[in-house]
Amino acid sequence: MTSFHDILFPLDIALKSAGGPERRTDIVSFNSGREERNARWAHSRRRYDAGYGIKTLGELQSVVAFFEERRGMLYGFRWRDRLDQSSAAPGSPVSPLDQGIGVGDGTSAAFQLVKTYGSAFAPYLRPIRKPVAGSVRVAVDHIEAANGTAFTCDAASGTVTFLAGYIPPDGAVVTAGFRFDVPVRFDTDYLEVDLSAFAAGAIPKIPLVEIRV
Repeated sequence: MTSFHDILFPLDIALKSAGGPERRTDIVSFNSGREERNARWAHSRRRYDAGYGIKTLGELQSVVAFFEERRGMLYGFRWRDRLDQSSAAPGSPVSPLDQGIGVGDGTSAAFQLVKTYGSAFAPYLRPIRKPVAGSVRVAVDHIEAANGTAFTCDAASGTVTFLAGYIPPDGAVVTAGFRFDVPVRFDTDYLEVDLSAFAAGAIPKIPLVEIRV
């Protein structure tokens, strides 16, 4: 994707932001009081406000420079979500057994990184497109595979590719652990900066929205 810059938004500012997942649901209400609900999006879309993380004039200047280099809404970039940035359970280290990403058939070499949310009723599989380079660990039937020898992972797409001689056999469970970023863009072409309000403690709004890559 040519309109994406593989660069991380300033981490110290991102860690003090606000935001989370958004879904789009159509609801039709009937006279009986019953409802029909339909999900318009297969995948959630995350929104953030980076303004909450700006506490100094220097931080504000760095965000303005970042905004200008991205040309406002034109170019996407990486965003580190403080709440959700790892395949592991909260407080746990990344393990190659964290997430199931597929089952081998003896011929397929490529597997997409995914993270599963929930388990009992309708688990949601979220494709992970922007893993952190060097963080991906993979196992086949609970045996960890060597990165660079048995497999590679494209940090731009989240695709794990097994190399010749290491393709998972039929029925083998493929799992992975990783850290990841969210691909986003600015959700405005106008970054309003009011220095007098900022000096008085006001927080500028810097909206970001997740993009598909």
